[in-house]
Amino acid sequence: MTLKNVSKVDTNRVELEIEVDAEAFEAAVSKAYKKNIGKMSVPGFRKGKAPRHLVEKIYGTGIFYDDAINELYPTALNQAIEQSEYEYVEDKIDLDVVSVGKEGFTFKAVITTKPEVEVGEYKGLKAEKKVEPVSDEDVNAEISRLQERNSRLISIEGRPAENGDTVIFDFEGFVDDKPFDGGKAENYTLKLGSNQFIPGFEDQIIGKSSEEEFDVEVTFPDDYHAEELAGKPAVFKCKLHEIKASELPELNDDFSKDVSEFDTLDELKADLKSKLEHQREHSAEDAFESQLIEQLVDGLKAEIPEAMFENRVNESVREFEQRLQSQGLNLDSYMQYTGMNMEAFRKGFRDQAEKQVKIRLTLEKIAALEEIVPTDEEVEAEYSKMAEQYKLEVEKVKAFIPKSELVKDIAVGKAMDLVKENAEISA
Repeated sequence: MTLKNVSKVDTNRVELEIEVDAEAFEAAVSKAYKKNIGKMSVPGFRKGKAPRHLVEKIYGTGIFYDDAINELYPTALNQAIEQSEYEYVEDKIDLDVVSVGKEGFTFKAVITTKPEVEVGEYKGLKAEKKVEPVSDEDVNAEISRLQERNSRLISIEGRPAENGDTVIFDFEGFVDDKPFDGGKAENYTLKLGSNQFIPGFEDQIIGKSSEEEFDVEVTFPDDYHAEELAGKPAVFKCKLHEIKASELPELNDDFSKDVSEFDTLDELKADLKSKLEHQREHSAEDAFESQLIEQLVDGLKAEIPEAMFENRVNESVREFEQRLQSQGLNLDSYMQYTGMNMEAFRKGFRDQAEKQVKIRLTLEKIAALEEIVPTDEEVEAEYSKMAEQYKLEVEKVKAFIPKSELVKDIAVGKAMDLVKENAEISA
């Protein structure tokens, strides 16, 4: 393969003129002949037995050229892109065969490339980093949540239902004095105040007693998912069977032993405080980085091809679909359940995709300006880290993620570190 010429034809569009030599082309034509001869009829020969020169004489010299070109051009194009030193963006490629014959073939390919990028100031940026201190009240709130998670429900007698209670009841709903689908249940469990039912429903159970029968009158919201019920008044005939309340465990050393690896309540509180401090430090660091990123993106100057944004949206859709599959769902079912179409679904990823592309371009440019090149030791360390994270052998991770891509990712991370290290921090 020879890259004969490179010319810019439009913003972020480059034409490559590529030549494939006679030897490579002849080998591909021979392969195409062997692949297709079994399907070709030649008088005087059984299928698959006619010599190539005779087939070409009957059907034309170029009978196998298309197959040969299709066999060779992808590899030739990839090699040419590498030689051109342009960074290719996955997009439509315009191909045109210029010449073809026994001497080989020449073709032109117009590809989309990454844009030329200018960045603004990236050293000395100012950003706030405020870490909120952890108070005793914060720790006690965490303890209370632990209590709640380890509470048990006990039956309540002698008082009516209160907000926060869990009730077991029957109900049947009527609109215009007629029952409707999905409006009936027996021995249904509901925590009052959870807002699980439509507005106003749970409030009307408060104050009712066990075995009491009563009506709940509500109006379905105008945007209710069932169109035949949206905006309509309804009456639910209910019977309350049982009232239950949460009983919290006593806060002592035994509680600590039951819910954690610590022997005393004081040790548990100390651990919770340490974790909260770590979380707040992490949150402050994220907020600090976000402020810097906003400034970096504001300083970016680039005519970014639409394909880069669309490719990032495609990645987000694939990632979302993989998360659904891990939960036993699929994208089609999700669409039906939410009532969305693919256009609206993709649109939801667009703003974030644009920001991610701009951040990446900015940090790649900073890495280039600062001549940031990860060492082999850093690359190997990152491979090992990923292998541990995904519970895979290092060699398998290397098979999935090319070194060239990982090098770029590490360089981008180091560029962000450089920006943070040179920023002016205000508390």
